[in-house]
Amino acid sequence: MAHDDLAVEPVRGLPERLPPGETILWQGRPDAWRLAVEALSLRWVAGYFLVMAVWQAVVAGKSLPFWEAVRTGSPFVVMGASVCAVLYLVALVQARSTVYTVTNRRVAMRIGAALTITLNLPFRWIGSASLDLRRGGTGTIALALTGTTRLSYLGTWPHVRPWAMRRTEPALRCIPDARRVADLLAEAAEARLAEPRVTRRDGPPALPVAVAAE
Repeated sequence: MAHDDLAVEPVRGLPERLPPGETILWQGRPDAWRLAVEALSLRWVAGYFLVMAVWQAVVAGKSLPFWEAVRTGSPFVVMGASVCAVLYLVALVQARSTVYTVTNRRVAMRIGAALTITLNLPFRWIGSASLDLRRGGTGTIALALTGTTRLSYLGTWPHVRPWAMRRTEPALRCIPDARRVADLLAEAAEARLAEPRVTRRDGPPALPVAVAAE
């Protein structure tokens, strides 16, 4: 399921060439800004430093002139801007190193900035998918896996459903036009799972059974 993506990709986002009969339906990656906001809590971090700057200025304003009091809060503004810039840079690197792929047979996720891996998730491993749609059309599609399939939450973060740690759900995070992708994924999965599966049974063929006519 997991593949160390150290070699040159024969197909963008995939560790090997597609087998006969499999076709790519969609490929995409997270929106870097939305990833920074939703996965890295950029707005909360910015709000924290802004509150600290205002609080510092208010406290200093009791004994200092207005503009001097404002300057005492400026270090928090500078620190906040620096931290937010780092968070956005992390999100940008994560987004650019990620390729989500939906084929007519599976979902593949090439993820990771420092250590790149590719998750191959056949439709039969996916029990359900949920869409968290946000303003502007971006959204996250979380995939609930069936059976004994387990993934590491930390190893696949931020490409997971937030806070689903007991049973990690890999997710296509913060993708543009998420509703269309969700519809495409649902249609492809339904078509694939509706195909009859023929299994081979070892051993001699079963003998015909005679049924007496009444």
